[in-house]
Amino acid sequence: MKISRQDVERVAELADLDLSEAELETYRQQLDEILEYIGKLNELDTSQVEPMAQVLADNQTAGATLREDVAVPCRVAGEILKQAPDPEAPYFRVPKVIDR
Repeated sequence: MKISRQDVERVAELADLDLSEAELETYRQQLDEILEYIGKLNELDTSQVEPMAQVLADNQTAGATLREDVAVPCRVAGEILKQAPDPEAPYFRVPKVIDR
């Protein structure tokens, strides 16, 4: 897949990046290579591969023991919000950065 200069300019605009001419060309080439590689991966026959939600299958540990996922309350949120210039619990108000 060939990515155009306009595609890179649009992504840069969305990310609020001011790229030089050299950077635009570098990123265009890099993104094009990434998309070409993904295209090659899409050609692989994965019909016999079972979908995974984790990198390791249930019967694999690779020396790593995974901890149980337990929700823990944040005990410092109130103190942190007190330091914010415009807090509205449980959130921080920040200036709008995207005008679109």
